[in-house]
This record gives sequence, structure tokens and C-alpha cells, in this order.
Amino acid sequence: MSSRRTVSLVTLGCARNEVDSEEIAGRLSDGGWELVDGEADEKADVVVVNTCGFIEAAKQDSIDALLSAAEGGAKVVAAGCMAERYGKDLAEAMPEAQVLSFDDYTGISERLDDVLDGRALVPHDPRDRRTLLPISPVERHGGDAHVPGHGAFAPAPLDPLPEGVAPASGPRVPRKRLTGGPVANLKIASGCDRRCSFCAIPAFRGAYISRRPDDLVREAEWLSGQGVRELFLVSENSTSYGKDLGDLRALESLLPRLAGVEGIERVRVSYLQPAEVRPGLIEVLTGTPGVVPYFDLSFQHASGPLLRRMRRFGDRERFLELLRTVRAAAPGAGARSNFIVGFPGETEEDFAELTAFLEEARLDAVGVFGYSDEDGTEAAGLDGKVDEEVVAERVDRLNRLAEELMSQRSEERVGERVDVLIENDLEDGTYEGRAAHQAPEVDGGTLVRGTGLAVGDLVPATVVEAMGVDLVADADALDRSPDTRSPDTR
Repeated sequence: MSSRRTVSLVTLGCARNEVDSEEIAGRLSDGGWELVDGEADEKADVVVVNTCGFIEAAKQDSIDALLSAAEGGAKVVAAGCMAERYGKDLAEAMPEAQVLSFDDYTGISERLDDVLDGRALVPHDPRDRRTLLPISPVERHGGDAHVPGHGAFAPAPLDPLPEGVAPASGPRVPRKRLTGGPVANLKIASGCDRRCSFCAIPAFRGAYISRRPDDLVREAEWLSGQGVRELFLVSENSTSYGKDLGDLRALESLLPRLAGVEGIERVRVSYLQPAEVRPGLIEVLTGTPGVVPYFDLSFQHASGPLLRRMRRFGDRERFLELLRTVRAAAPGAGARSNFIVGFPGETEEDFAELTAFLEEARLDAVGVFGYSDEDGTEAAGLDGKVDEEVVAERVDRLNRLAEELMSQRSEERVGERVDVLIENDLEDGTYEGRAAHQAPEVDGGTLVRGTGLAVGDLVPATVVEAMGVDLVADADALDRSPDTRSPDTR
């Protein structure tokens, strides 16, 4: 085997998968592997596809990526959620790829050595990862199962590491940034203890487990040293953070600590469960300098009876009351959500309740998904299945309504002062960035007109035009020191 071993990473799915890929990259770099760009002329010896196993469309994207990598002649390895979820079944269905489990991540350099040398990996049997940790949340720390992205994080490694790789000695979490730029995901927890009848994620991601606050602060300090100015906190359910650490208000105390890290200008939280959003959390999200009032709320629907079939809580009026409470504290707060259309038993009355909610909710961003059965979920066995043509028609109707409503919400922001994090210099006096109500990749962006700006600046600006979910803003002629914050970040 050549002493030079090259690998490329293909990441599919959510921001949590992106963090996992950076752990894989850190471990491989520490093991002597050289990461190469899969799109470049130089082809890698091994291609690792970090798959998504969320819904049918995502699984098909993962299969397509594996097949495409195999066509290029490289040895192919499937990692991530779909690989974990299906194990040997995936290996049998796709002989083009070797299959890894989350438990293989700690030894992934050696696993890829085996692949490069032609030694077949033994794929794991599919299993419910919730069984790998104790039922009681407070007993979960210190278990043997590997949870991607978890462990201690220290700012100074004991042993020399490749440039740009975070600590990887002993039980520490390694991380190598793959994208650069002023924004980075920070995983605060993994897994989920909820039992939503449509969702298979807890079975392959496992039971809920939080990372310790001190480790998160140390990782935030490392990210700041890498040029990061905005932290995007990710997990399957951020509002449960700390319940396994014996502190149900841990997120409320963590957020000010992260916002206080030198060099960090903005902290944003993703995936909040409406039933778990407490008054104290709203107060911290809307009243802490450096913490943006951004509410990524997992509503899923607005019909109370249908939500009960989903094994969820709430209804149209409760959700509207939550939004009213948020906006009373921060009128410019951003709010987004995803919705499932065509869940078993959904009637036209249920669908009408959902559309009425959206018309009142004034959400900045709306995602719409048509329901499909998922292996191993309760909903797959429910009666009242909605015809596929009806599901498609409702998805189309809701998407068209959502586009109109999101455009209206953007128009409401014309004249508003916003803080924009500059992420790209277009070199013609304009810059691409995001205001506080816009999360990375999913919520649109803001085009800023100004002079003397730089990537990583947090720029006060005034919105002058709306283009769908995107905004155009003129930079204000104000002091742009790190302590200057516009009202939308308070």
C-alpha cells in the first residue's frame, strides 16, 4: 500500500451530518489520511459518503451518491444515518459500497486501511440504538456506545496533530473544518427520546444525550480561533438539552456563555420543540446580547386531533399564542417551521386548519413535506392512508401558499434595521450575508450594499427591498466595532 492515502468526503442531509463529517475528517487526518476535493481532477483512493436516512427522497439521494462514487473507480464506504439504519441489509443491496456503523468512527482510519487493502468490512446488524443507553437519561453518560460528536473537548492536545485539526488524543472529540467561512455548526446533543409516530430517527440515532457545557464552550473557543463568528447550535431536539445532566434549564445558562466567547458575534439555536419552549428560554433567546431571537419551531401540523395521531402536542391556537409571546418580547424575531401534509387520517378540515394557521402565523420560512411511510414507525401501520395524488395536490397547494406568505413576511421587513453577517464579497460593492432571522442554507439571505466591508463582519443595515425570502439592505454608516449590535440581536 502506498504511504500516501487519499480520501474524499461527500456529506448529505442535515447540519448534524455536517458536524459528523468534520469528526470523520478530523479522525482521518489524525490517522495520516489526506483529504482531497472529490470534485477536483485528483481522484481519491476512498470516497466516504455520509448518508442521510430521514425520508425516502433523502435515502434515494444517498443511494445515487454511492453509485456515482463507485462509477469513478474509487473504493466506496457508506457511513452516516442510512448506513447505520440498514447495516448489512444495505451492504447486501449495494455491493458497490462497504458499510460502517457509528461505532466504527473511533477506528475509522483503520477501517479505511482495510478497505484500501481489499479486506472486506463486516457490516453490522440493523438495531435500535435506543437500547444501547440506559432508559434513565441521567445514567447515559459514560456508556460504551459511540455517539458521533460526543466526548471531551480540550483546547490543547497532548500530541502534535495535523494543522487545523481539533484535539483528538484520548477520549477527545476530533474535528477538522471542511467548509471554512464565518459560520459553524456546534452539536450540543444527539438522539431523541420523543416517540413521534412518523419518525424513525430515534431508532438509528439513539436515545437523547447532551454534551457537557464546558466541552461546548471549549469547542466554541476553538471555532472562534478558526475565524468563526456565528455558532449554529444543532441537535435532534435542542429544548431537551441538559435533561440528562440534571438541569432542564441548561440551555438557558449555556447560551450566554457561548455568546460571551471572544470573537463569537452571534449564537443561533435550531430545532425547538414547541411543547418544551419555556418562558425562561424565550427570555434568554430574546434578551441576551449576541443570542439571536430565532425560533426554529417543530410544529409539523396545526390540527390538534391530527397532532395527537402524530404523538405530538399542541394545536393552532396554542402555537399562535407561543408566537405572540415571542413577538411581544422581540417584534423582529425570526420564526420558521416544517409541516407534514397527508399524514394518515388527515381530512380536508385538518388541512384547512393548517392553512389557516399559516395565514395567521407570519412565519419567515416554511418547509413542506408530503407524508410517506417509514420502516419501523407507528404511522406506517395506521389506517386512514391518504391517496398519493391527494397528498401531492395538498403539498402543491401548501407550497404555493407558503411562498406567497413568506414573500409577504419579507415585505414587512422593508425599512427594518437588521444585523447582517457578511459571508461573501461579490467585489462590486455588494456582499452576501444573513440577517438574524435567516439561518444558514434554509432561510434565504440578505444582499448588502456598502463599502469597506469584509467577510465575517456583523454589519448594521437597513432593509430596502424584498425578493421572495431574500432581502436587499444598505449598510448603515455606523461604528462597526464588535460591541455594536442592532436591535434584532437583542
